[in-house]
Amino acid sequence: MNAHHPLALTQLAADEKSAQVTDWAARIGWVVGILLFIALVYWLMREGWKWRGTLQSDLPELPSAPSEPGATKLELTGRYHGSTTAGQWLDRIVAHGLGTRSRVELTLTDAGLDVVRPGARDFFIPREALREARLDKGIAGKVLAEGGLLIVTWAHGDKLLDSGFRSDHAAEQAAWVEAINNMIDSTENHSTTETEGAR
Repeated sequence: MNAHHPLALTQLAADEKSAQVTDWAARIGWVVGILLFIALVYWLMREGWKWRGTLQSDLPELPSAPSEPGATKLELTGRYHGSTTAGQWLDRIVAHGLGTRSRVELTLTDAGLDVVRPGARDFFIPREALREARLDKGIAGKVLAEGGLLIVTWAHGDKLLDSGFRSDHAAEQAAWVEAINNMIDSTENHSTTETEGAR
């Protein structure tokens, strides 16, 4: 049969239309399959998050800022990147909203470190709970250049936690490390003096 015969052209057009319909069905099937897979992964992640929160349910409620925090020493705005068990940068803490990343406004006062998080739960780290401040490169889910994160180690209940912050002006983070560590040294010296005086 001649390739240019009207019947042959009609058959070719019909075959092309049929192939297109088959392709669309396959594509829709793939899209639905991928969406279901994404939904499953999201559900598993959510369940894992809830399970981790259940495991950490023994963590006490977070302290609130005192009504009279004393003089303000430093302030910064930036991001809160999460908290982990101290020294274990991949062991994320999710209880009491500590796993929620957010914007942050940090204020260091005579009483301690006030962590205000728009859209997330605020908390306060009392002066006597502070253990160390340092610059580091990573915390669970976030890795930056060396020294890119301000890590504050603090005691909460019977756990030591590392909380990671990133200032909008990274250059000021070194001053925070110095100020927090000086505050810790001052608190420890004061406690030692009081203990010796009581003897």
